[in-house]
Order: sequence, then structure tokens, then C-alpha cells
Amino acid sequence: MPKIKTNSGSKKRFALTGTGKIKRKHAYKSHILTKKTKKQKRNLTHIGLVAAADQKRVKALLVL
Repeated sequence: MPKIKTNSGSKKRFALTGTGKIKRKHAYKSHILTKKTKKQKRNLTHIGLVAAADQKRVKALLVL
């Protein structure tokens, strides 16, 4: 049986922490930044974690 490939888009968007949680970046931080406040942009900079409800789906894409 062939090996299952990792989803390339997911590989670029998600990363694992040492404890096995999945890190992600916030949306809305790539363009049209002039109308967003400094506070909004600063808060979008911080790394988030994938919600518990979505972890199973993301792990399937990452083939873990």
C-alpha cells in the first residue's frame, strides 16, 4: 500500500508544539492593513492554537 502524502498547504500553515498541540497563524494579517488599527494588527501577530474540535481534521491533513 502506498504512503499517504501530507497536504502541502497544511504543511505550510501549521506546526506542532513540543507537547503535540498544533500552532497556527491568525487570518486577516496579509493585506489591507492600512484600515486596521495598530492594536488589531499587533493582536493578530500572536500565534494561536488550533481548536480541539478541529485538531483531528488538521492532524489527518498533516498525516500524524
